[in-house]
Amino acid sequence: MASVSFPLSIDALTKDIKEGRIDTVIVAITDMQGRLQGKRLHGDYFLSDVLNHGTEGCNYLVAVDIDMNTVQGYDISSWDTGYGDMVMKIDPKTMRYVDWHEGTALVLADLVDHDDNPIPESPRQILQKQLKRLEDMGMVAMVGTELEFILFEDTYEEAWNKRYHDLIPVNQYNVDYSIIGTSRVEPILRRIRLSMVNAGMTVESVKGECNLGQHEIAFKYTDALATCDHHVVYKTGAKEIAAQDGYALTFMAKFNEREGNSCHIHLSFRGLDGSMVLADDNDPDGLSDIGKQYLAGQLAHMRELSIMYAPTINSYKRYAPGSFAPTAIKWGRDNRTCSYRLVGHGPSLRVENRVPGGDVNPYLAVAGMIAAGIDGIEKKMTLEPRFDGNAYALDTDRVPNTLQMARELWVNSAWAKEAFGERVHKHYTHMVDTDLAQFNKAVTDFELIRGFERY
Repeated sequence: MASVSFPLSIDALTKDIKEGRIDTVIVAITDMQGRLQGKRLHGDYFLSDVLNHGTEGCNYLVAVDIDMNTVQGYDISSWDTGYGDMVMKIDPKTMRYVDWHEGTALVLADLVDHDDNPIPESPRQILQKQLKRLEDMGMVAMVGTELEFILFEDTYEEAWNKRYHDLIPVNQYNVDYSIIGTSRVEPILRRIRLSMVNAGMTVESVKGECNLGQHEIAFKYTDALATCDHHVVYKTGAKEIAAQDGYALTFMAKFNEREGNSCHIHLSFRGLDGSMVLADDNDPDGLSDIGKQYLAGQLAHMRELSIMYAPTINSYKRYAPGSFAPTAIKWGRDNRTCSYRLVGHGPSLRVENRVPGGDVNPYLAVAGMIAAGIDGIEKKMTLEPRFDGNAYALDTDRVPNTLQMARELWVNSAWAKEAFGERVHKHYTHMVDTDLAQFNKAVTDFELIRGFERY
């Protein structure tokens, strides 16, 4: 394969295809659940037919459940409308090698209709809309996401056949910051890291985490759209590499009753010229007036944005006292008990949103944070004093503890409907309603174990 470059230029890709180094190009979009969906295309066909015109996919790609079942009730896609196609319009700025598949490159796409109009329900478009609002205010968003996963000795097929019970984690004890703990599985951790470097990401580090077999690979921040693009490629690639090496890993928010998988999101605004609009070194907390308004917006809208930060039934199992997942909607200076943790100084100043878990769709979560920040700035919201101490002990506004509660907050939010548009608001309400209806029909192990004999 040619030397690593990102984004991979069209000229370089064309040369690689013509000289036989690349024979397959993956064209993918991100669905509501944050997964890559798309096609593998023969390299020559990609150049001749898809590069300038895109490729098509059924409009149910942003209207299905986690099992890819078609779901009625979405305006965008139904039997009544005939399940037509959308166009996957490639974004050349996302072109990259994926060295964990031989002879393969990948490019992300935006969903548009046949008249080249954006599909507003598409997660990438939802983020782009908020980024455009921010740009019109003279600012850009810089973002970093921190994903945790749990790695198992079992293959995905073995895990499925066990119904995900009695899996063997790669570490049998807490390996938080442990060098020997990461050394146990360094070959696969190293392979994932280096593959992501070859895919255009800047890797910072890897460390063990608290749960058994839990690890985190950290990447350097960049602009919001690129970070979210990298996030979904990394998440897919890590699973694929694990499968190739005989492991399974999960990013689900709460695999068991120990610590869950988080996805802390670090976000700051800068001026279009790179200026530090949120920071003021003369302030005791390092925040400018705009920075305070931005953070006040995060606090004001956290609850009604919960479905963007915590999109599944399982998401809400993370929020427990002493779990390093937040319960109180407070902000603090380098305080991991709060929902929002202010870290850094000057150019590095940023807000860490500790609410999202590993199951989050990054485009939706970052779009939510940007929208909340914009509202705080536009309305010149007043920031409450920082909290020092143990926020778990507070009797205050809480992170919602069920998806049903989060759903009601979203549905009844006139601000969310205005910020994201009625189509998006209705679409993601239906996504949550579908998950709730499916879960409410399910009989769980909890019910069987408690009720089979004893009720």
